[in-house]
Amino acid sequence: MKKFKTIMFDNFSESIRAALPVILIIIVLAFSIAPMPNNLFLSFIVGAAMLVAGMGLFNLGVQTAMTPIGEGIGTFITKSRNMWVMIAVTLTIGIFITVAEPDLQVLASQIPSVPNPVVVVSVAVGVGLFLVVSILRMLLYIPISRILIGCYAAIFVLAIFVPNEYLAIAFDASGVTTGPMTVPFIVSIGIGVAAIRSDKHATNDSFGLVGISSIGPILSVMILGFLYDPGSSGYGADLAVSATENSREVWLQFTDISTGLPHFLIEVLIALAPIAAFFLVFQFVSFKLKKRDLLKILIGLVLSLFGLVMFLTGANVGFMPAGYFLGDLIAGLDYNWIIIPAAMLIGYFIVSAEPAVHILNKTVEEVSSGAIPYKAMQISLSIGVCVSMGLSMIRMLFGIHVMWFLIPGFTIALALSFFVPKMFTAIAFDSGGAASGPMTATFLLPFGIGVCSNLSGRTITDAFGVVAMVAMTPLITIQIMGFIYKLRLKTKTKTETQELGTNKDDGIIE
Repeated sequence: MKKFKTIMFDNFSESIRAALPVILIIIVLAFSIAPMPNNLFLSFIVGAAMLVAGMGLFNLGVQTAMTPIGEGIGTFITKSRNMWVMIAVTLTIGIFITVAEPDLQVLASQIPSVPNPVVVVSVAVGVGLFLVVSILRMLLYIPISRILIGCYAAIFVLAIFVPNEYLAIAFDASGVTTGPMTVPFIVSIGIGVAAIRSDKHATNDSFGLVGISSIGPILSVMILGFLYDPGSSGYGADLAVSATENSREVWLQFTDISTGLPHFLIEVLIALAPIAAFFLVFQFVSFKLKKRDLLKILIGLVLSLFGLVMFLTGANVGFMPAGYFLGDLIAGLDYNWIIIPAAMLIGYFIVSAEPAVHILNKTVEEVSSGAIPYKAMQISLSIGVCVSMGLSMIRMLFGIHVMWFLIPGFTIALALSFFVPKMFTAIAFDSGGAASGPMTATFLLPFGIGVCSNLSGRTITDAFGVVAMVAMTPLITIQIMGFIYKLRLKTKTKTETQELGTNKDDGIIE
């Protein structure tokens, strides 16, 4: 019990440290260049408190339940030695986990020319198929760079023929569908698969599942672009600030059955149901855990449930309207250029509040035996999102198409894969999915929509693409970190060799 209390305290302390900087930045903006109405400011403060508490509970639940379940399933898949069983189980997991991802419903609502069920099923099948590809890559020892270069080359050729209205949202789909439910679970499966392999490259191949799985949604939405005429219908949700007269009405927004706590409780229950079902099936077939371990995982699932409900409610009800309002107001200032440094500052700190980022960073530190520190991962991700937000604001202010940024960005990221250790490339592409989670969808994207609303830009072509930019820049910054690591390792090895007169092995990261 004492150990559990310590872990809980550490998780909540970490949540406060992660979310506090961005909360303070927004408060400073609200008291200076972008004054908020009292009702909106109160909603934001309540949402911030729920977000911090929810993040702490969710991270604790992931550690206690989702990570062990994912690793156990990954181990079972590999031990089965039956290729068709591996494919069937992996495909099923990918589809059901993605269908249950709360942010996927938000994405589907942004494409009114395509029926929601068609978007959801198409994207889910895309994730499932590429999750199969990523598992087969690990088992067949195929370098991740070959898969990534081939797939992204096909994507950019296909982009030439896809209707313009579908391009930005197709790349946004890759970030939106790898949210707080999918990232921890899929990463854990990869670690479980790698644990069975006895070769020296197993650790290097532990990551990359999220990065490869993210390709599926891009291709799925692009294919829908060929099948459905975008027409002239409007895109993007109505994010205008609703009027409330007192604190009681503000609270009613958080408890509203269609947009508040009850709504997200149902969404998260649906999201956790497949994971719980898979766990029960594998508990009967393979795990056969003792009562104490079984109870621990069930408690972890409950903590994940309540944590994610609180987090999503705080983010959607408190942060989303605030993001839209700030973007709209700052873009209307005479000195609206200030939106560039403001967005960069918010981007630098907001990535720390993404639940999946914490899980990924901790996992990377553990799997690499501390060779890739948590802090180094966090700084690299923060720099990446900072740069992406600056570029996104420049794009919106000057009406530059998102592909002018995505094509060079992905080209640089893929080129770097030839010069950095393989593990860093896999981690980088996983990081893109983790960084573009619910905080991006509920604050940074509405912030961009607010900017476009004021500048009379089209949401579908100008505002959308923010998620894609946030998912792209970490691919570069994490690999640059890997390149620096490689140079330092070579220097250290050379020095030790000269001192001892013996050759040293490069370590687990190659």
